[in-house]
Amino acid sequence: MPVTAYDLSGRTAFVTGAASGIGRASAVLLAEAGATVHCADRDAPRLHETATLIKGRGGTAHTHHLDVTDRAQLRRAVESCERLDAMAAVAGIMHSSPVLETRDEDLDRVLAVNFKGVLHACQEAALRMIADGTRGSIVTMASGAVDTGGPGLLCYGVAKAAVVQLTKTLATEVGRHGIRVNAVAPGWTRTPMTLRHGQAQARTEVFMARLSPLGRVGEPEDVAHAVLHLASDASSFTTGQILRPNGGVAMPW
Repeated sequence: MPVTAYDLSGRTAFVTGAASGIGRASAVLLAEAGATVHCADRDAPRLHETATLIKGRGGTAHTHHLDVTDRAQLRRAVESCERLDAMAAVAGIMHSSPVLETRDEDLDRVLAVNFKGVLHACQEAALRMIADGTRGSIVTMASGAVDTGGPGLLCYGVAKAAVVQLTKTLATEVGRHGIRVNAVAPGWTRTPMTLRHGQAQARTEVFMARLSPLGRVGEPEDVAHAVLHLASDASSFTTGQILRPNGGVAMPW
């Protein structure tokens, strides 16, 4: 496949969770590949930073201050796009609690963002692409946590496993429209979300780096390149798949 397969000039991408971490890195990289990028997040100041970063590098960016759990907000944002060629549903939150201590409200909150938020993005993107006759690409964000159980990962793992099932199912339903649907399932990645865990995060990073044949943990840009691949023509015959940029390490508990 020629390098031009990664050229997104003239195309439009929509990225949720674009204010930081993997979402920001994905938005920036898609813009560097030539796409006009619509950046969505509920963190307005950091969302503005992402757009400023893209524009400072010569790219084109628009911002949408929204909550992915609100389907109406997401629909309005998608409808405002001049066209839609790629959706990267990256927005997510972390939660950790032992199974025996997990409350209904914990599970409801994580599912609302990490699964229903992705579902909303997929639905709105697919409906727009079908209406416009666009042979587009939808990229969801799963996790290495779907491959194995782990202490404290019930809510997060369940939501990400649901994203995998959503990805595979939707791929079978919209393929006839020329729309591809794939997921990225990163290994441990250093992002503002994971860094909030302080010393526990630092210990985890050392542990995961030692397990990786590459000797390090992931950076947001590592995952963003997987998003670009799946959003571009370089993956034109790939759908219903899970791409795992994990440094050679499945979550080992």
